[in-house]
Amino acid sequence: MGFIELVEVGYAFPGGRTLFDRVSFKVPDGTRVALVGANGVGKTTLLRLIADADEGHKGLVRVIGRLARMPQLIHDPRSPATLRELLIAQAPVALARAGATLVAAERVMQASATQAAGIAYADAVHQWGELGGYDLEVGWNAACMEATGESFDALGARVANTFSGGELKRILLEALFRSNAEVLLLDEPDNFLDVLGKEWLEATMSASRKTILYISHDREFLGNTSTQIVTLEAHGTWTHPASFATYEEARRARIAGLEEDHRRFQEQRTALIATLKEYRRRAQSSDVWGPKVRAAESRLRLFDEKTELVERPREQKVTIRLGGGRTGTIALRVKQLAFPELTKPFSAEVLFGQRVGVIGKNGTGKSHFVRLLAGHPVDHTGDWMLGARVNVGYFSQLHDSPHLARAAPLAVLTREGLDRTAAMGTLRRYELDGAADVPFEKLSGGQQARLQILVLEVRGSTMLVLDEPTDNLDVASADALEYALWQYEGTILAVTHDRWLLKSFQRFLVFGSDGQVKESDDPTWV
Repeated sequence: MGFIELVEVGYAFPGGRTLFDRVSFKVPDGTRVALVGANGVGKTTLLRLIADADEGHKGLVRVIGRLARMPQLIHDPRSPATLRELLIAQAPVALARAGATLVAAERVMQASATQAAGIAYADAVHQWGELGGYDLEVGWNAACMEATGESFDALGARVANTFSGGELKRILLEALFRSNAEVLLLDEPDNFLDVLGKEWLEATMSASRKTILYISHDREFLGNTSTQIVTLEAHGTWTHPASFATYEEARRARIAGLEEDHRRFQEQRTALIATLKEYRRRAQSSDVWGPKVRAAESRLRLFDEKTELVERPREQKVTIRLGGGRTGTIALRVKQLAFPELTKPFSAEVLFGQRVGVIGKNGTGKSHFVRLLAGHPVDHTGDWMLGARVNVGYFSQLHDSPHLARAAPLAVLTREGLDRTAAMGTLRRYELDGAADVPFEKLSGGQQARLQILVLEVRGSTMLVLDEPTDNLDVASADALEYALWQYEGTILAVTHDRWLLKSFQRFLVFGSDGQVKESDDPTWV
């Protein structure tokens, strides 16, 4: 049995800014409810509130059943955390705490095997077993075997950032669906997955009897998985009691209804005010109008007190201007390039102005390739060369750009040479002005992605090298990015599994599971 209920839930930042204040909805047992809304409206925060009852909020949050949560960014790429530690972190709360205690006790034992350390370790092992930790590890082993073909014993101690994003996401999802958790909170579970992985997740979610509340911006994925849609907007929520297939039509009808309600409200209030003004004018010449003035004042006051209007959602508008510039005819030449244990040697040329999709299954070397082009140290053999006047702008799938770490958007743009006025204007175009002083790590995943794109715009480039740029973007932001890429004067190489974005590419470099890298005019996933 799994069930989630929220009643008039509100949350404000420590500085006082309200994120949302009247969130109410239910997730019935066994349903798959998608939580949608623009980047930065509080979707991830809301999942965190549901997972942690101690978070500061108002209103009622009630969860029935064992709960497990997958965060949007599943790990810090700079962290030395192992796969085992990540699996422990996403276990149900009691097991996650016991697992963290066990890991800490193991480290103390390794550093100094004292009697006290041994006793603490034995207690931690006992508690882990009592709560079902070893049963959980059986599921972890099955998850690792299904996702990679290797056992948990072989992979558990491996540092998480040595896996590709898709491999790691697949392992964690396999483990969640095999766990005894009855309620799952999944924040962008489809991110990092290749197309086959997304199809697996769609089938797994549809077949699962767990209660699932999840966030996604992938319209095809939402249409294939959702039984209800909860929209977080205008500081509150509304629920569409059907799948995403009929959501857009229902939302348009709702907004039209809200517009009509506001029009009628304004007409009625204007009429009441006009009557009051007329009575007051007449009361200046005759006392007989005094009671009518007081009655009109009372009617206006009661109208304002009893007429509650739902706030109209503000339409999102993100404007991206990526610019670009002319380069030599050959923008990139690759000759017998190979990544050890991932690809066999391959050669290719990319011409100025081409849009090249870099596609293939997870773990085949795609991110290695684009990181190499961006100037990162990547183990490889063979040669590659950028063409004349080619200046690379790189978007990181992991949002791990050092120049953004711990910096707020306004500070980032100031460092890039913009004065405060120009910086705030630019942030406004990206709908980041409300988060101008929020540290990068505190931004939502979509806001982090938009800030990365904004920096690409400010710095300028003649070749964009993008690693899953739409993963965390809401629909409006993804649309704005697609339009900006279409207008961009330059060359684009992008790793993406976004079935919608791929339609705009001309050529494809296909990284195969057999290590072969070949060119294709159409996307292929074999």
